[in-house]
Amino acid sequence: MRRPTLLGALGVMVLLGAGCGIPAASDVRVDGKGGAATEAGVISRGSEPPTRTASGSVNEAFVRNFLSAAAGEPDRAYERVKGFIAPEDKIRLQDKKGSEVALNVVRLREAIYTLNSDSTTTVKITVQQIGVLRANGTLAPPVATETEYEFGLRSASFNGGLNDERAGLYVINPPNVLLLSEIALRQYYQDETIYFWSSDRTRLVPDQRYRPQAVPDERRVNEVVKWLVGGPSDWLRPGVVGLPDRTEMINNATGGNGRWEVNLDMSDDDQNGIDQLITQIAWSLGDLPGQLELKIRNNPQPVVDLSERRNSRELYPNTASPQRFGVYDGVIHPLDFDGEPSGTVPLTSEANRNVVSASLGLAKDRRILAAMVVTGTGKNRYRLAVGTGADPISVLSRSGTEYSAISRPVWLRTVDSRPGRGLVVADGQLYRFDEMARMYPVPLNLPSADVTAVAAGLDGQRVALVVGGRLYVAAVNLDGGGVSIGPPRQLVTSLTGLTAVDWGREDQLVVAGSAGQPAIYEISVDGALETPLRTDLGAKVSHLTAYPTNRSVRVPSGAYMYEANGVAYRSSPFERIEPARVRDIAPVPAGIRPSNPSAPFFLY
Repeated sequence: MRRPTLLGALGVMVLLGAGCGIPAASDVRVDGKGGAATEAGVISRGSEPPTRTASGSVNEAFVRNFLSAAAGEPDRAYERVKGFIAPEDKIRLQDKKGSEVALNVVRLREAIYTLNSDSTTTVKITVQQIGVLRANGTLAPPVATETEYEFGLRSASFNGGLNDERAGLYVINPPNVLLLSEIALRQYYQDETIYFWSSDRTRLVPDQRYRPQAVPDERRVNEVVKWLVGGPSDWLRPGVVGLPDRTEMINNATGGNGRWEVNLDMSDDDQNGIDQLITQIAWSLGDLPGQLELKIRNNPQPVVDLSERRNSRELYPNTASPQRFGVYDGVIHPLDFDGEPSGTVPLTSEANRNVVSASLGLAKDRRILAAMVVTGTGKNRYRLAVGTGADPISVLSRSGTEYSAISRPVWLRTVDSRPGRGLVVADGQLYRFDEMARMYPVPLNLPSADVTAVAAGLDGQRVALVVGGRLYVAAVNLDGGGVSIGPPRQLVTSLTGLTAVDWGREDQLVVAGSAGQPAIYEISVDGALETPLRTDLGAKVSHLTAYPTNRSVRVPSGAYMYEANGVAYRSSPFERIEPARVRDIAPVPAGIRPSNPSAPFFLY
């Protein structure tokens, strides 16, 4: 038995191990327990996966390459995979065409190689099903339920009874599905973010896609526009709008030398909608420079400079540089770290009392939005307290009901002047709240289980939830003055027993759970890509907050903070948040042990 020594390389190392010269009918097990996340930078990117003969006759390398073969442009996926399959067994893999091409993305857990008496090798891999990579670049929830796959390997050539290693290997008795390892997804695809307008058409909402590295850069514009025409990911649909019905591309997008032409078959009656589409395309092309000429039924619109359009139409208006705060002896205080902005608490001293946790935000008109969990009238009883207005807020409204447990509340950011709305978890139920601290249950289409955490994306249209120790994402619809949550999508992760979540980036979540011991991971919004951030916490995380990095404001040093076993920490550089970091507190008398800062959070 061989075990991987680098957690970050586990997705690769799980298939490395056995060498040659193993006695017939003996087992070699390579055990990869403890998570299959990959640290950033471990895997080098490439454009095309290796061919069948690239690994020679090394079983483990061959299987790793076999689980990468489907990567690339969908229309050649079956051709690439069948290149690994023995001629007599190619018929076992039934081809699909066009949009029907789908790859089962799996996270490798364990591989067992058994050398048989006929010189073939039986391979059994244990996997976690992550999702289905569709031809449109979306990663849909997994459909397959298999946790194991078994197939065989045989030599591609025998000379005088001796194996010619240069001929390589073939797969025999292959699975009748296209398998793609999570490592291959990292290595041969570029994760992209495209945008759709919110259901009220006030802001752009991110949607994650995967573009094969093999697709030339000059086709990037065409791929992105095809994705936009095809519409949003299924789970995001309740909170966004796609392009008008029956919109189609007229030929492929063309261009070069910094000028791109896109021709669409759609109505040209709504000029404001066309202008929004140009903004949508500009942001969906990331940082691509140059000029865009959009044509509607061959009729050109004014040429737009992509960089200028992005600069003039903010992706996240009203986003300020983040400031750190925390709770000390029931009072919110600023946290001071060198080189970072530090503000003042936007509450009067009368309002800033008996605080357990808090969320402070900025509205469009620069009003302060304050939502806090405060102590109630009895032991272990809590209320939600909400206040809005000019800095400093002096009047708070309190929820009419006390609860035995309330999570840190979160605001749903808006770009207009509508009253503030937020979400909070109380006694295992998700609620929305308004500026008067009135709380309304929010139904979730999920099996009965306690909700323990909620986090809102910077766009205000996506939320992440921890329900029954599992991770979900869902779209938010703010139409009609209320808050409704679309059907939540469960994300498959290596972590178990999740306790906390927040948004760390547009397309990434920061999640606390267990990877054999308490840990914090960064997990993509579709669950496919994992990166361990801390795996040596020593205690369960009870509170987690992050600043969602975006294209408007640079990431601060230490983009997330958490609390475990009553002690608060910040990341990057990692350090305990000591009382000395808490501003505006009275000196502690000699011989008295100071309190620990708790419930840290960002104001932005």
